[in-house]
Amino acid sequence: MTATVTFIGNATTLLRLGAFTLLTDPAFGSAGSRVYLGKGMWTKRLTDPAAAYADLPAPDAILLSHLHGDHFDRAARRAIPRDLPILTTPQAQRRLRRNWSAAQGLPVWDAQEWHRDGETLRVTALPGRHGPGLFDLLLPDVMGSLIEWERDGEPMLRLYITGDTLYRPFLGEIKQRCGDVDAMLIHLGGTRVLGMLVTMDGRQGAALTRLIRPKVALPIHYDDYRVMKSPLSDYLVRCREGVHPLVRGDTYDLPVRVR
Repeated sequence: MTATVTFIGNATTLLRLGAFTLLTDPAFGSAGSRVYLGKGMWTKRLTDPAAAYADLPAPDAILLSHLHGDHFDRAARRAIPRDLPILTTPQAQRRLRRNWSAAQGLPVWDAQEWHRDGETLRVTALPGRHGPGLFDLLLPDVMGSLIEWERDGEPMLRLYITGDTLYRPFLGEIKQRCGDVDAMLIHLGGTRVLGMLVTMDGRQGAALTRLIRPKVALPIHYDDYRVMKSPLSDYLVRCREGVHPLVRGDTYDLPVRVR
C-alpha cells in the first residue's frame, strides 16, 4: 500500500492514501486570474496549476483550510460537485452550506473518520492563526489538519498540513497531543496584506519545522500569487535537512511506516 502527494499548485494537492483520495485547498484558476481576499482586496495568480479538476481522480472529500480566494477560487467552485464532502472550519461551513450541503465544519481537535476495506482515514482539525494580534479578527478562521491513515488498526502515516497559519509557540501542542509526524505540508510565502504578515515566511517556517520535527517537510504555497513576498529560498537556506521541495505536477511518495 502506498501514500502519495501530487502538487497541483499553491496549496492544492492530491493525496492518495491507500483506498482514500483527498484534494486540498482547490484553486484551478490560470495565471493572470484574480482572486478575492476579502475586505475589498484582490490578488493576481502568477503561475498556472499543473492540472484542472477534471484531470484528477475523483476525491472522496475536499480538505479546505479556510475560505480565501487563493484556496477555493471561482474555477474550483464551478468544477467541484455540489454533493462532495468538504471538511473545513465551522465559519467556512456556514458560508458554504447553501451551495455545498455536505460541507462539514470541524472545531479544533475534532475529527472525521472514513473506513474502507480494513483501512481508516482520520482528519483532525488543528489550531492556526492567520494574522498577527487583532488583525487576525479581520481574516477568516484557519485550521491545520492532521491526517492519519491506518490499515488493520496499524498506523501507516501521520501527515500534518499547516494551513495558512503564522508560527506561534502554541503550535507545539500539536506534537504534544498527536505525537511524531511523518510528513508536513507547510504553507509558506510570507504573504502580506496591508503590510501585515499573514502566512509564514522562511524564518517562521523554519521555526515551525524545528518545533514539529517531521521526518520530511514539503513546502507549498510560496509563489503562486502576487501577495507572496518570501521566496522558497528564504526557507531552504534555514532548513537544509529533511526538506523535499515539490515540483508542480510531480507525485511524491510519502514515508509510510514499515509494518
